[in-house]
Amino acid sequence: METFKETTAYERASKRVKDLKEFYGNLTSFCIVIPFLAFLNLMTAPGYLWFLWPMFGWGIGIVFHAVNVFGIGKNWEEKKIRELMAEEKGKTKTL
Repeated sequence: METFKETTAYERASKRVKDLKEFYGNLTSFCIVIPFLAFLNLMTAPGYLWFLWPMFGWGIGIVFHAVNVFGIGKNWEEKKIRELMAEEKGKTKTL
């Protein structure tokens, strides 16, 4: 029988995998759509590079998505709490 701790760890890992999958899906779409838009732009109106606008907008979204998934987001808070708790636990053992 699974313990509460194992279930919670599984749920967190499952959410992390889902977040990663969504990020990589977003990045893959960006890498497919933006070159297509660039090609379309250069074939129809090479004098004005309008494809740069969606590229920059979507790129900013990808950066924020990456920060949320890999960097400073809810996961960061949880990791920091665990780190501080481990630090405290280490200090109490040495005293």
